[in-house]
Amino acid sequence: MKYLLAILLLLLSGCAPAVQSGLEPTPSLEVAPPVLTDVPPVQPEATPATQGITNVDILANLPPVSCEAGLTPADQEGPYFKPNSPETLNLFGEGMPGERLILAGTVVNQDCLPIPRVRLDFWQADANGNYDNEGYALRGHQYTDNKGRYYLETVYPGIYSTRPIRHIHVKVYSLSGEVLVTQLYFPDQPVDGLTIQLEERGDLHLGYFNFVIQD
Repeated sequence: MKYLLAILLLLLSGCAPAVQSGLEPTPSLEVAPPVLTDVPPVQPEATPATQGITNVDILANLPPVSCEAGLTPADQEGPYFKPNSPETLNLFGEGMPGERLILAGTVVNQDCLPIPRVRLDFWQADANGNYDNEGYALRGHQYTDNKGRYYLETVYPGIYSTRPIRHIHVKVYSLSGEVLVTQLYFPDQPVDGLTIQLEERGDLHLGYFNFVIQD
């Protein structure tokens, strides 16, 4: 009899529900949404068709910034500046004559740290050396992204008789209110501290320049 009771107890214990461990089940992990890239917004007209290059490619492969030479030199404003230019990344209008130039770089402070949301104002002559003093062709401003980077599509500037050197005018507005007024020049006529680093990409000129300003 005792033997039968032992077998019965053994069978009953096998049917008993499993003992809970007391641990809560691990909640399912939510997948974080993808992080958006922090480049300036791509405008439809600001994506060059040449060589399949995009502004994302260019900004992701900018040359390293060097601050050994100190602050970017100032230069004359000239007589052709106009306030209230449009905000844009692209000065290269449809049907505009001349060769396309893409200019990109970083704005950093005296400690070589990038400065976001810095305003840059650009204006220049067209491929024939003429300024638009009636409207805003080849005039525009933009703001650096959260890594201090800027990107501009424009035309390779021409030379005019009263100033036979290619150049692009720039104003850089620091967050403290200081304004750097300067000009950028090209390797065929270099100017110390203000010369664009230029690459030829087929029918496209790709230029780099980093601004070092007093923050």
